[in-house]
Amino acid sequence: MRHRAHDHLRKPGRHHPRPRGFTLSAETTETSEVHEELRFRSPTLTAFQKSPLTARAMGRRLPRLVRKALGLAWHVDRRAVLALLACQLLSGAFEAFGLLATSSTITALITSGHMQDRLMDALPSICLLAGAAGTRALLAIAVSNISSRLAPRISREAELHMLDAAINAELAAYDHPGFNDKREAADRGADVAQDLLTESQDLMACLASLVAAAGVVTLLHPALLPLLLLATLPQGIASVKAARVHYQTSRALSADRRVLSHLRWHVTDKVFADQLRSGTMAGFLLGRYRSISDRIHTATDLAVHQGARYALAGAVAGGIASGLVWAALALLLGTGHMSLASAGTAVFALRSVGSSLRGMVSYGARLFRTGLYLDDWAEFIDEAGGHRMRRGTLAPPSPLAVRAESLTFCYPGSERPALHDVSLEVRRGEVLALVGENGSGKTTLSKLLAGLYLPTGGKVTWDGAGTGEFDPQALWRQTAVVPQDFARWPLSARDNITLGQAREGDGAVHEAAAHAGADEVVKELRSGLDTLLAREWFGGVELSGGQWQRIAIARAFYRPAGLLVMDEPTSALDARAEHRIFAGLRKVAQERAVVLVTHRLANVAVADRIVVLDHGRVIQRGTFAELVEAPGLFRELWALQADRGVPAAHEEAGRAVL
Repeated sequence: MRHRAHDHLRKPGRHHPRPRGFTLSAETTETSEVHEELRFRSPTLTAFQKSPLTARAMGRRLPRLVRKALGLAWHVDRRAVLALLACQLLSGAFEAFGLLATSSTITALITSGHMQDRLMDALPSICLLAGAAGTRALLAIAVSNISSRLAPRISREAELHMLDAAINAELAAYDHPGFNDKREAADRGADVAQDLLTESQDLMACLASLVAAAGVVTLLHPALLPLLLLATLPQGIASVKAARVHYQTSRALSADRRVLSHLRWHVTDKVFADQLRSGTMAGFLLGRYRSISDRIHTATDLAVHQGARYALAGAVAGGIASGLVWAALALLLGTGHMSLASAGTAVFALRSVGSSLRGMVSYGARLFRTGLYLDDWAEFIDEAGGHRMRRGTLAPPSPLAVRAESLTFCYPGSERPALHDVSLEVRRGEVLALVGENGSGKTTLSKLLAGLYLPTGGKVTWDGAGTGEFDPQALWRQTAVVPQDFARWPLSARDNITLGQAREGDGAVHEAAAHAGADEVVKELRSGLDTLLAREWFGGVELSGGQWQRIAIARAFYRPAGLLVMDEPTSALDARAEHRIFAGLRKVAQERAVVLVTHRLANVAVADRIVVLDHGRVIQRGTFAELVEAPGLFRELWALQADRGVPAAHEEAGRAVL
């Protein structure tokens, strides 16, 4: 599967939600029961439906695509583009010279006289013909060389534009419906951007050859050109129709192919290998795979047969039209309106024009399809540009106080706010714990305090200045975050802790690792901090979930940040490692404001203050001792965590609460 590296980064192994861009479509089985099947909602299919592959659409759009290809190439290397265009023009000119030389050669060879004299008369034309052919061959090599150098650079340039757009978009953009679909489609568009130049170059080569040959045919006799168009038109129309059928089928089946890709991932990925075996799901998933494959094969067969019928009809019509052209050529020759030499040259020119026209249809269809993918790329650039971060320019120091004031936040497309009228404060040297049930808004609130999201109502301030007033990069350099789903970068242990922003020496790295309990992990690695943490990548080392979590905590402790956000930081740790983290948290918090999000209420005893959230609202505040005694959600959750179905423990917990 393509982009395996990216899949590795976004599959931490904790949970795997339904991939964005997929919908559940209802289907009726033979038993009349309705079930839902995973279907990918292809964003590029919409673009195709808006721009069907017709001769008229191709004619209007191809010049724009050629200009776009040359524009991208111009941005990469202007001199190379000029050289490419010059080579194409020269190639067409030398083809015309070659055809004219062919006429002179035939004229010299068929005149009366001794054969040696005729050969000597034809020698200059033969030399010109050979020189034109050789020069065109050299120009073709030059064009291939220039295109081969430019094409991958164009894709890299398109990828950089896409990455820049994604990186500089607000985090909330990823929550907008369709944003991730467009990002994935844009990735394909960036990849095929190099094909845009190659196909444009092929199209221009055919056009240059067509113009040169058509010009020579017109010089030989004006009636030949419309006859030639008549001969090639049937096959051209047939080619467009066949290409349209194949392309429509391919795009219609892109949803099923995407599902097959994800099924292959689930069946072969290590993350699911144990569950696939223990759940004996192989037969079921392979059956689903075969079912979708059969659907693809059936549709493909229909398209192939339909395309073959169009090709057959075009070939028959083209054969009849070609017969008319040859009859007209014989008539012109027989009535003396064309010399034998001109007729011979016309044969070569007609073949060249016919080949060029067929090439233009073929390359035009490919260019049209590639243009649709590039439209996805351009659409994402525009979409991400609409979400581009437009914040202030202030650079905040380490904050003394981070406040939420009447804070409200609503996710894009959601009618119900995730947070409503939340007000709180955390000061340097304090640990503030956020507690609540799933979906209460704890993680969202922590991201707002860190400036990852901007409020939709109210404000978040750092020492009185709103987070939207700061330069985002400067703001985030003052934040250290341990998220629930932390990144497992396929980098060395050192780079995983420093995030590529190492300070002088490894002293601070070892200190952060010691506070997080990751020193024990590093000590066991074969090359210490230099060990690559990815077994799938060039023989690196694989860590357990708990070991990875220690590395993630160490990277947060390493950052010289004024705000530390820890969201379920010890969910994968054993009791000893968890105790070590929280026992040392107070020392880490001396120079920072700390926000702790956790479901394990025993851990929040380390906090100075606790805020209890329920459905996005603050319903309780206080210290651990105060909340465990006061009636409310916190005491209820505390009692539930103490109750594990053991009667004695349950009674003891109840007495402790009461």
